[in-house]
Amino acid sequence: MEQRHRDQFREGLIGWFVENRREMPWRSPEASLKRDPYHVWVSEVMLQQTRVDQVRPYFERFVEAFPTIRDLAEAELDAVLKCWEGLGYYTRARNLHTSASLIVKEFGGSMPDDEASLRSLPGIGAYTAAAVLSIAFNKPLAVLDGNVIRVLSRVFGIEQDVRSSATRRALQSVADSLLDRKRPGLFNEALMELGATICTPRNPRCTACPLSSECFAFAADRMSDFPVAAKRKPTPHYEIAVGVVTDSRGCVLIQKRPQQAMLGGLWEFPGGKREADETLRETCRRELEEELGIDIEVGDEIARIKHAYSHFSITLAAFDCSLVSGKPAHHTGQEIRWIHIENLAEFAFPRASQKVIEVLVANANVVVGGTPHENIVAP
Repeated sequence: MEQRHRDQFREGLIGWFVENRREMPWRSPEASLKRDPYHVWVSEVMLQQTRVDQVRPYFERFVEAFPTIRDLAEAELDAVLKCWEGLGYYTRARNLHTSASLIVKEFGGSMPDDEASLRSLPGIGAYTAAAVLSIAFNKPLAVLDGNVIRVLSRVFGIEQDVRSSATRRALQSVADSLLDRKRPGLFNEALMELGATICTPRNPRCTACPLSSECFAFAADRMSDFPVAAKRKPTPHYEIAVGVVTDSRGCVLIQKRPQQAMLGGLWEFPGGKREADETLRETCRRELEEELGIDIEVGDEIARIKHAYSHFSITLAAFDCSLVSGKPAHHTGQEIRWIHIENLAEFAFPRASQKVIEVLVANANVVVGGTPHENIVAP
């Protein structure tokens, strides 16, 4: 692209953004105002693989609970995970918490403004570093996310698989060459906003696009052909059985997932994957015996929940169970507790488990009355 076309590209894009940008709680009232690096960082992490409309209330609640990096660093991880509960991809929350502690320890509580330092923090890769540094510090780094990839693929007619490393490198070079180096943050936000609101995956609004005159896909009427991506492999599906084990006090047995595991640090009902030629009831009994060393009586099925993660999906069956014998103790040393049903909301659970809790709370036969007393750590 010739220099005059690059200039037209930048001016048209930024001019469109200033007039049409969406109001968001992490943005300044005016596009030209300086942004809080902490707010930019939190919002960019939350927006990874999550829609803007989902992120808004979480962002507001998060920065209210943890107004500064230092507040986040000093918070308990359980409190951070509870505040994040329902947003998914919980590694993001754990990395934010860990990074906040490192920023306080190594950078005096202020977000570092150079790429090497920022990328030394857990969870901050090339995209997040470029977004934070360009938007908050006006550093000339071009972002490359899904929205940007889609826009550039259509404008320049990129016929190669965008999931390949070589194509990603080529697209990064294109983004670098187009970047407005005087207004990098504004340019990056504009390009991402265009992909999110105009150059959408389906039914793009090309007649409203400031780049339509430069766009290969629009000129060729091939918008749906881009970006080119190889088909993904079918996602596996697993059947899970968990036991809602209650006792005479109206307490439910829960366990904490290992910090380094998927959904690490969250609480869950004990259970696991169904094995071949095994009923879900048999799975429930076997898993609790193997994990906790207890014998249970498996009663009625309380709920059956379908849930999809990024790389697999599950059907989770929850059973009403009672303890027959044994004292629960997890074989790997995971923390376990007996918790009153009405107090389960104080703990952070994965979404599928939250749905089970909703059924429990709504079921009058399960909710136990009486005077509440302190939750008890299982021996």
